Order: sequence, then C-alpha cells, then structure tokens
Amino acid sequence: MAKIESNLSGKGLRIGVVRARFNERVGTAMLAACRMRLLELGVTESDITVTSVPGALEVPLVLQKLAGTGKFDALVALGAVIRGETYHFEIVSNESAAGIMQVQLDSGVPVANGILTTETDEQADVRSAVKGRECAEAAVEMANLGPAIANAARQLR
Repeated sequence: MAKIESNLSGKGLRIGVVRARFNERVGTAMLAACRMRLLELGVTESDITVTSVPGALEVPLVLQKLAGTGKFDALVALGAVIRGETYHFEIVSNESAAGIMQVQLDSGVPVANGILTTETDEQADVRSAVKGRECAEAAVEMANLGPAIANAARQLR
C-alpha cells in the first residue's frame, strides 16, 4: 500500500497571500498569524507575497491573477465577513467561497480559504489568529501534496 504523508516543510515554497481590508483589525491579525506560521514552517520572508483588496468579493480575482503567474506553490485568502442586518452577509460569504474554490480548481494551485464568516465581531477576533495559522499550514501541506502525488504516481509505473 502506498501512503502519502503530510509534509509541513515550507522550505523553498512560494506563497501568495490575499487579504481583504474590510474588517481591517481581523484581517491584520490573521495576516500576522499566517506570516509567523509560514516563517516557522520554513518559508522565507522573500518567498511570501502579500496583497490586499477592498473586501472578500475581490479576493478571488486577485488569487486568480496570482495563480496565473505560475510563480506560487500555494495561495492563502484571508478576511472576515461578519453578519449584519441584511442578506448581504450570505451573498458575500457564499460568492467569495465559491470564487476561491473555483480558482484552485481551475488553476491547480492550492488555496487555503481563511475568509472567516462569523455572527459577531467577537467571534471573528477570537478565531482570527487560529485561522491565520491554520491557513499557513494548509497552504504548505497542499503545496507539498501535489508533487508527492506525482512522485507516488511515477512509482506505480
């Protein structure tokens, strides 16, 4: 039985991060936690590219452009959509998630989705650092998984 193990070594990986500025405090905290975890995993500062966009609905387009460069091993989407009094929350949450998923499926570049969808500001504050770290780990693991699958497939021949 062939088994492909998870690999959290970020050495040599190039990671792009797109952060939504809406709910700035949460996004900034997420970015700080994500960046710190990427560095802990061995991604060098010079191999991390960060850009910001106005809000969650703009994230997928920039992810698509980054993926299209062929220069990134994985991407990370960060931001927060916090429920208000209108239906807008559902639209932004659903459409940003669908767009992020479409980018990774179309491009083959893994995207860690860190767009928080919470009921309150307090929930977003509590989850921001944890989600930032989790996204860093997911991006590194998924960036390593593609080559590991290709290597395992070559061994099957």
